[in-house]
Amino acid sequence: MKKVDILLSLEKDELPELAKTIDKNDISLLIELLNEKNDKIRYAAFLLLQNRSIYCNDVYLYWDTFNEKLKNENSYQRSLGAMLLAENVRWDSQNKINNSISSYLMLLNDEKPITIRQCIQSLNKIIPFKKHLHILIAAKLMSIEILDIKETMRKPILTDILGVLIEIRKYQTNNEIENYINKALLGGIIDKKTKKQIELLLQLTSNC
Repeated sequence: MKKVDILLSLEKDELPELAKTIDKNDISLLIELLNEKNDKIRYAAFLLLQNRSIYCNDVYLYWDTFNEKLKNENSYQRSLGAMLLAENVRWDSQNKINNSISSYLMLLNDEKPITIRQCIQSLNKIIPFKKHLHILIAAKLMSIEILDIKETMRKPILTDILGVLIEIRKYQTNNEIENYINKALLGGIIDKKTKKQIELLLQLTSNC
């Protein structure tokens, strides 16, 4: 049975365990499959690489490939690049992120709201490992013009932004971050339920 056929036959919950068993040749194939037109194959390859990145540093070797995807004309490829870079920051002893962060953060103004969201959410995986980028990341997030975003996407994107700022707040903060969070909580974009969740997170992180 070909490896592609195996991918097609797997359930999503089987992928984390399989990711622990793949070898270097498998990784090379999975990198190629990120360009597959078949959505199921491409997504399975991504999930395997993502899960593998949690346990081993061998996916990090393809950092430059992921970095190139940030400027791909296809939004799905841009998202894949951002998410896999973020997942491999834990192995980034060479600080390659310093040369990639500008292109990464450009996705905060992407034409596709889903790519913006995936970019923002993935920042949470960068925060614990690259403290020197906290203030830059916070500034870029706070510079996003929420009202320029499609109305139906304003709340989820603002909620994502606040999630990252609260994560940064575990390590450091400043007046700009505090004022942004307070203004968002007083504004009308986020609903009451989400505000309560954010306020609870703020209380928890204040005790860190």
